Amino acid sequence: MKKKITSYLMFVLILSVGVITSCTKVGPAGPAGKDGTNGTNGTNGTDGTAGCIKCHDNSQTILAKSLQWEASVHATGGDFERNTKTCAPCHTSQGFLETVENTPSGGERPDTTAATIEDPAPQNCYTCHEIHQTYTPADWTNTTTAPVKLWISGKTVDFGKGNLCANCHQPRVPNPLPVVGGDSVTVTSPYWGVHHGPQAGILAGSGGYEIGSGYSNSFHTTVVTNGCVTCHMAEPFGTQAGGHQMGMTYLYHGHEKINTAGCITCHPSGLDAKIAATQTEVLDLLAQLKTLLVNHGAMSASGRIITGKMSANVAGALLNYNMVEADGSEGVHNADYVKTLLNNSIQALGSK
Repeated sequence: MKKKITSYLMFVLILSVGVITSCTKVGPAGPAGKDGTNGTNGTNGTDGTAGCIKCHDNSQTILAKSLQWEASVHATGGDFERNTKTCAPCHTSQGFLETVENTPSGGERPDTTAATIEDPAPQNCYTCHEIHQTYTPADWTNTTTAPVKLWISGKTVDFGKGNLCANCHQPRVPNPLPVVGGDSVTVTSPYWGVHHGPQAGILAGSGGYEIGSGYSNSFHTTVVTNGCVTCHMAEPFGTQAGGHQMGMTYLYHGHEKINTAGCITCHPSGLDAKIAATQTEVLDLLAQLKTLLVNHGAMSASGRIITGKMSANVAGALLNYNMVEADGSEGVHNADYVKTLLNNSIQALGSK
């Protein structure tokens, strides 16, 4: 009996739904409503689309620069996982921006962040440009172009737009730091030295262990208005050199060539030969100094620093070797300063 009642109720429910559904009719569509207003940019109240297309247009400019950056060392080899307080200021985008913001006017940029950087990012568009601040081409403005006070020497340098680069591409202060005419020092780490990016110090002619005399700077230090940017960010060769890739050499039919787009204004001819001569001379001086450092027990034949107590001159020569080698240009950035550093170091170690 119970089963019959349940079935009867189910039948009534289905019949009711069917009746209701059959009585619901859809009338013809009404007239179209007015278009809604365009979204607005919350920063300045302008039409959002109008703001975006000032940069995000069909010129493919952003795409080209993005592709160049993706092939750069900043994107592929920046070691941005090194996000602790002492590494983050240069190895992470967030750490760089934090320390730039906290740099006192005319003072040194902090060399540590307040804390380890969470979710670190490599140097990217937001690191160097004021991205999505105004939603206009002004967003390409550099985050800083202020002169830079070098950590190792206290000298303030001004490379124009290249100051952005100099914030990180400068010598670190090794501990201990040898002083000309000073006491012996004890090096406790095989990684002792000015670290891996001392280019601003080389270009400025500052930060080396300046034993002896005769120090001067070459043409690049005073005449190249925007420092690093002038040559390294010149007209690109695809994604291999120049532009936002920032390299100086590229492969062409299997041969390495120099991207001279930023150099030919000052060096209209004979540039390749001049570079080759400078680099050959500097590499020879580095080899001579390495031999002396090995003989003094400060370096192994493989180039690794041997820790221990050493005189100020030996430690200073080791600093100079490290600084010139890590610069990577083999003298091109500032040939006069580099040659004097190496020659004077060789003379100091060879005479004892």
